[in-house]
Amino acid sequence: METASIDPQAMGRVAVLCGGRSSEREVSILSGTGVLDALRACGVDAHAFDPSQRALDDLVREGFARAFVALHGRYGEDGTVQGALELLGIPYTGSGVMASAIAMDKVYAKRIWMTHGLRTPAFELARSAQQVRDAAKRLGLPMAVKPSREGSTIGFTKLLSLDAATAAFDAARAHDADVLCEEFVDGRELTVAVLGSGDAARALPIIEIVAPDGNYDYNNKYFSDDTRYLCPAPLDAALAASVATLSLAAYRSVACEGWGRVDVMLRRGDDAPFLLEVNTSPGMTGHSLVPMAARAVGISYEQLCLRILASASLKIGGAA
Repeated sequence: METASIDPQAMGRVAVLCGGRSSEREVSILSGTGVLDALRACGVDAHAFDPSQRALDDLVREGFARAFVALHGRYGEDGTVQGALELLGIPYTGSGVMASAIAMDKVYAKRIWMTHGLRTPAFELARSAQQVRDAAKRLGLPMAVKPSREGSTIGFTKLLSLDAATAAFDAARAHDADVLCEEFVDGRELTVAVLGSGDAARALPIIEIVAPDGNYDYNNKYFSDDTRYLCPAPLDAALAASVATLSLAAYRSVACEGWGRVDVMLRRGDDAPFLLEVNTSPGMTGHSLVPMAARAVGISYEQLCLRILASASLKIGGAA
């Protein structure tokens, strides 16, 4: 959908859902503020709405016609708020209930990718520190240990020794009952933004992330100016096409809609791409990657926000 054909007035009264109750609340507020300002600059009647501060049925009482979901993590990216919006009959941006829930759960997403023959690092599910140690013996060290249902590297540990297994388990377990132990893929870190749904989904230029000491943690993602982003990533044409194809297959296999971002590791030595996760409500801050990829093809931040808003729909209860 070209933004020139979108009438901002036709979007009606729009709620930008941001904040929320997850561990990513701070980043969500940054994303929501950016989206709100962009939509207003386009002439949209947009208003901030924090579900942790207000009842969702206020959306109906106050006549909101659409919702732009700028929530991250639990209760915003995991299908819960999507289900509530379906019940309220308010069209919303991004993926539906099922796709949001699956994408948020890295274990289930990986299981689906494996059934589709899509390459993802080997993994095991752990519910004790001993199971983390056992997984490390089978998967090898270093090993990634992280909550199955969290984002922004929250609770993540690069496990280097069995002696640190308990601390790694505790760090992840503080955020989720399910702890994902994953083969650590050393190499180049890539991300692929996607716009659209189904066969119409298209990958934007691939971004390579070059973080200080290879540590793309919470601070380096959102607040540090030391992380470098190469867009488009310096890949040969065949490899770039392969990564984009894999990312689109991952996005479609989970039934994502509207927009999203797929994270990929390119293994050192043979450049084999491995799927890490798909994000159904990516960041929209000043450091965020989807706006960066959109700019590379001439889509401004404001145009991107308007385009995503125009794709808002009810996935279960009908079209916008």
